Amino acid sequence: MNRYLTGCIDLLLAGPRWVRRIWRSSLLLRVTATTLALSILVMAALGFSLLSRVTSGLLEAKDRVSVGEAAAGLSEAQRVLDAADTGTTTPSPARLVDSVVTTLAARAGSPGQFDVLLLSSGPTPDAPERGTNLVSVTSVPPALRTAVTDSKRQSWTYTDIKSLDGRSTPGLVVGGPLSVPSVGDYELYYLFPLTQEQQTLDLVRSSVVVTGILLVGLLALVAGLITRQVVVPVRAAARTALRFSEGYLSERMKVRGEDDLARLAGAFNDMAASIAQQIKQLEGLSRVQRRFVSDVSHELRTPLTTIRMAADVMFEERASFDGPTARAAELLQAQLDRFESLLVDLLEISRFDAGAAVLEADPLDLYALVSRVIDGSTPLAERSGVPLRLHSEGEPRLLYADSRRIDRVIRNLVGNAIEHGNDRGVDVTIGSNDEAAAVTVRDYGVGLRPGEASLVFNRFWRADPARARTTGGSGLGLAIALEDARLHGGWLEAWGEPGAGACFRLTLPLNVRGTFISSPLDLYPDDSAPANRSPIENVEVR
Repeated sequence: MNRYLTGCIDLLLAGPRWVRRIWRSSLLLRVTATTLALSILVMAALGFSLLSRVTSGLLEAKDRVSVGEAAAGLSEAQRVLDAADTGTTTPSPARLVDSVVTTLAARAGSPGQFDVLLLSSGPTPDAPERGTNLVSVTSVPPALRTAVTDSKRQSWTYTDIKSLDGRSTPGLVVGGPLSVPSVGDYELYYLFPLTQEQQTLDLVRSSVVVTGILLVGLLALVAGLITRQVVVPVRAAARTALRFSEGYLSERMKVRGEDDLARLAGAFNDMAASIAQQIKQLEGLSRVQRRFVSDVSHELRTPLTTIRMAADVMFEERASFDGPTARAAELLQAQLDRFESLLVDLLEISRFDAGAAVLEADPLDLYALVSRVIDGSTPLAERSGVPLRLHSEGEPRLLYADSRRIDRVIRNLVGNAIEHGNDRGVDVTIGSNDEAAAVTVRDYGVGLRPGEASLVFNRFWRADPARARTTGGSGLGLAIALEDARLHGGWLEAWGEPGAGACFRLTLPLNVRGTFISSPLDLYPDDSAPANRSPIENVEVR
């Protein structure tokens, strides 16, 4: 059930994510949609304003005509009633009311432009009331009747005109007081239907809506076409730049016309040509440099071998020399060792540059390898007064790697940590998960300044060129270590803070060039104090 609900939620969220991705990736869509939305808002405001003005104009015109017609009809009705009262014989109230309604109905024309209601407002309960075209008395709102009877003046309002057969029509009702001889006070109401005005408003509304839809569609089309003229060259430039970044240095943009986009394309082409030329120059210099390093390294091996043989003889016979000569033989032996180390590193770097480095992977117990490295580094650590501590997190796992190269990486990291550490020691931690294994080497010495964590892997780079070195070194150790890690498909990373020490992390896939998402160990320590660490296994080597 939970899996079903999770699937439904993912399905519901997939739609908005897809729309969001399309919206972010398409400039044409954003510009067109924005233009469409703004056009709809503008057309809605203009349409509402137009309909309001048309409605107000129609109703004001209807008010003037209706009130004037009602006033004339009221005067005509009163004249008819007054003329009937001056005769020798006074008609009955019913005949008077009928004559008034008939006279006024004749003024409506055919078809009738209005209806008439003559209602009694006096105390006579059986006073006759008349109307035209079956108009219901409920068409006149009680509030209007009250206003007419109280003010004795003409009043009007908008309401629904209702018929006795149930029909209802919006209209305007105008009423006024009327006096019927021998009967009493009456109210005369003109009921003007607004059918024609409603039809006019419906026509205007439909015209505004249709015109607005057409205009919005045309604006969106125009915006899309105009935007496309800009977006298409920009997309072509993006594709060209992407191809150029992938190494296709001959890619260029097409220059059409003399507008801003054409100048942009020309500037891009000039920049691409300049970059391509500089890259070719740098590649040529790099090839010359690699060839020089390789040739010099190989050429130095023969004379170095001869010098080494002579130095070994002198070193073995140093006991028979006087003091200064014996010391010179020892110094010569030490410097030859350092020179051979530099030569080996140069040859190794030349192999990486030439793509000739070979990986010989075998099953490897990383914990045993790191233990051997620490055992071999213990004499140097004791002389430097730097304790070594080994930690293990998680179950040990075998991985497939080149043990010679991994041993070289670990020895380099531990040697650097001893050289740059202090009496707070060096922590070496091993960890693994289902995808990778990792080793971190943490010291608590001078650390690294901001930006130096990426520079430490550069060839011949030193944080302090004037700093005395206790163990020598070629300046290529970390660069070779980085290449060894990359050859396995792994990572070699660095962290450091001034005064807080440095931490180097080597992460290797369990299988050569396998994939992994994260390292089993953290590169950034929570606390620089080693006493706060709580490893599963803590072995201190002295």
